[in-house]
Amino acid sequence: MLAYRHAFHAGNHGDVLKHLVLGEVLRHMGEKDKPYSVLDTHAGAGGYSLEGRYAGKKGEFEGGVAALWDDPAGLPDALARYLELVRDFNGGAGAKLRQYPGSPAISQALMRHSDPLHVYEMHPTDERILRAFLGGRPHTQVHLSDGFASLVRELPPPSRRGVVLIDPSYELKPDYGKVVAAVREVLTRFAQAVVIVWYPLVQLVEAVQLPKRLRTAAAAAPKGWLDAQITVQAADERGFGMMGSGVFVINPPHPLHGTLQECLPVLAERLSQIERPKWLLDAGLK
Repeated sequence: MLAYRHAFHAGNHGDVLKHLVLGEVLRHMGEKDKPYSVLDTHAGAGGYSLEGRYAGKKGEFEGGVAALWDDPAGLPDALARYLELVRDFNGGAGAKLRQYPGSPAISQALMRHSDPLHVYEMHPTDERILRAFLGGRPHTQVHLSDGFASLVRELPPPSRRGVVLIDPSYELKPDYGKVVAAVREVLTRFAQAVVIVWYPLVQLVEAVQLPKRLRTAAAAAPKGWLDAQITVQAADERGFGMMGSGVFVINPPHPLHGTLQECLPVLAERLSQIERPKWLLDAGLK
């Protein structure tokens, strides 16, 4: 949807969960010498100012990354590594939290120069920013086009190792069905792909059904799946608003389950704006 700008939501609780998982997956992929590819279907602008009018309008980052930034003591190792990525994006130790790295920035920070990065973004302004941001990185392609439609030509990658990040805005109800269709397409063309799907927890039939549909779609994945959720906010009086979010990982790296078991309770507690935050970790591992 061309009206959607992730800058309004940068660094919120959903970004924290999503980028924690993305960072841990990419670190695992980089442990082998053989190159791997990353395909980011809804990449955004790459990075975001937290001092600008977009992020400042709702201040969602205050209940997300800022809640960890201000109190980093006692964080599990994986969350400490995530926070270090954000600190590095802001200039390193001692820096103030002024900017937030999107998924392309996290990919760029953790991938080797020999690992191909292909990113897709439909909003022309964000695509221009993203192209400038990634302009100096080798083996990188930035596309002003539909990431869902890219799967047919992008998969499988030549190395037969790859991560697919699927993260649409979900502002349109058809996005939920497109996500399921995309997962099926990925697994048909590249069964070994590590697929990361972020999704919102909202009071909408399509949203409630999505994790169940993803589990069905992932049933044949060689390494199974993980489903991680945190619920940290309440819906408004009309039932609207994002209460939390989930990340569904297909063919997850083996250590990820233990990492999420350690991190999810901490995230739910630290990012909560309600009395009784919740977290869930479900798995169908093989």
